[in-house]
Amino acid sequence: MSGSPVGPDEYRDAVRFFASGVTIITVAAEGRPHGMTASSFASVSLLPPLIQVSLDKSSRTNSMIQRVGTFAVNILSRGQEDLARTFAGTGDKTFDDLPHRIGPLGAPLLEGSLAWLECRTTEILDAGDHDVLIGEVLGTGGSDGEPLIYYDRDYRGLGES
Repeated sequence: MSGSPVGPDEYRDAVRFFASGVTIITVAAEGRPHGMTASSFASVSLLPPLIQVSLDKSSRTNSMIQRVGTFAVNILSRGQEDLARTFAGTGDKTFDDLPHRIGPLGAPLLEGSLAWLECRTTEILDAGDHDVLIGEVLGTGGSDGEPLIYYDRDYRGLGES
């Protein structure tokens, strides 16, 4: 072992075998809603209730969250794969024909999501080409259903190989 970090392609090839849930992080700034698909989400603490999400430093969503200080995490259901693919792309995404409501903190909450968490940013950690945002959860809601999973570079349901 040389002690040198692996390259980006080798790293991607290894972490593709880590199954994760899929979220869309939403925010509104200057009256405009915005969102992006993210699978780098985790629960951090129960007391106080904290989550973390890792966002590319160059993403518009990241800069908007840092500007307004609040955001929502929408945990996607199995039937929302098309939505995950749409929000994984770059550029503006329209919320006009997307069933949603605006939460008390101002971020869009997506209809059909298994759960949503409204958060206030409490800390931003530098992590290479990403920022790790720590958010205190100030509101939640949800419904029953099957989660959307990301595994081996594709979206899946539970039990699919």
